[in-house]
Amino acid sequence: MLKKSHYIFLVCVVVLVLALLQLPVGPMGKLKLAISGLFLPLFGLSNSTHEWLGVVTGGLTPKTELLRQNAELRQQNRELQLRVAQEAQIWAENGRLRSEVGWARQTRWRVKLARVVARDPSNWWRSLEIDLGARDGLRGNLAVLTADGLVGRLQSVGETRSQVVLLGDPNLRVSATVNNTNSETGIITSATSAPQAGGMIGLDFLTGATLAQPGQNVVTWGEGGVFPAGIPIGKIVDIQPKEFGLTTEARVKLAADMSALEEVWVMLP
Repeated sequence: MLKKSHYIFLVCVVVLVLALLQLPVGPMGKLKLAISGLFLPLFGLSNSTHEWLGVVTGGLTPKTELLRQNAELRQQNRELQLRVAQEAQIWAENGRLRSEVGWARQTRWRVKLARVVARDPSNWWRSLEIDLGARDGLRGNLAVLTADGLVGRLQSVGETRSQVVLLGDPNLRVSATVNNTNSETGIITSATSAPQAGGMIGLDFLTGATLAQPGQNVVTWGEGGVFPAGIPIGKIVDIQPKEFGLTTEARVKLAADMSALEEVWVMLP
């Protein structure tokens, strides 16, 4: 049941409605306008809210589209990273070739630049292939070197490619001399240890009373007709007597880095 206060409120509402109905048409219209003016902002706010929600809802991108755009951006990022790596490699190669060409202009030898195109994994430290051959004026037994020092010699020459046998191979022997007061001579033999363990080769047949010392440079002697005199080979690391002190063998660290050969020079006749 309704409380007393509710009855009083209901009676007041009825009296107010009856009073409003008794008002003339003019004051009644003004009252309606005043009441509607109070509620218009609320209706406007409601309409604005609905419009804003419509814009937001219409501007949302579906999840599938977002995933597609994300995958596309990832692909573009990978392509950009690849281009950056390629450009860095090109710049490095450009700088290396500039250095090589500068050396070629200064050297007294007639040389031709070749690119290393293949290395046999099973014979990595003994041979490689270059992209020059008979059509480029090459023939067998020509010296192959870098700006740092001797690498080896041409073993076989094809029409467009040639095989190079490297220092340290048992089949390659080079007459060499030590840059000291006696200009002692010896023979470069096969590697005294794995070339990958520091790039060491042996200089054999030095005399038992040799004056060769660690730190002295070793260059080609020039006898034999294959290697001209004065090509750097390496530097003596240590020496040890052989055959009860009758001869001495020296370990020589190669001047050229055999593990990083990308371009080499072929010494033309």
